Amino acid sequence: MNEEIQFVLDSAKESMDAAVAHLERAFVKIRAGKASPAMLSSVLVEYYGSQTPLSQVANINTPDGRTISVQPWEKGMLPEIEKAIMNANLGFNPMNNGDLIIINVPPLTEERRVQLTKQAKAEAEHAKVGVRSARQDANKEIKDLDVSEDLEKNATADVQELTDKYVKKIDDFLSAKEAEIMKV
Repeated sequence: MNEEIQFVLDSAKESMDAAVAHLERAFVKIRAGKASPAMLSSVLVEYYGSQTPLSQVANINTPDGRTISVQPWEKGMLPEIEKAIMNANLGFNPMNNGDLIIINVPPLTEERRVQLTKQAKAEAEHAKVGVRSARQDANKEIKDLDVSEDLEKNATADVQELTDKYVKKIDDFLSAKEAEIMKV
């Protein structure tokens, strides 16, 4: 196969991998009833004048399936961390006991499960759009190359095959996440 075409295919594959990786990160943030330190990954804390990720100013643990504990490295950070968790609008109510912050993760209601499923579907659709966009870019690049019609046809077929593979991967991730969310 032509080197230029292989390069286009490789860059399309990289873009599609990036879309799937983004979906995986988004799915980690969608909680499925079980406590996880990743639920607090989007929380930023005011630390000496700059916004710092919570994981860089505190130790985050899950002592059990329904509790997250946040132990700051500096006790003076407790009120700041508590405020940051409240401001992150994650639906958590942190409790400060003087040593650490405890967050009880409430069990999901049926209504909330449906909301989370919709959110997961939206994230999966965003990932599919990213994959299709990579396909479109690759097909355009292939068209712009100076190659024979047969090579161009084969290359676009390869791009479509790659696209189908990644869309199926996204669908598989989505169905696994939906099952995880809906499991009581």
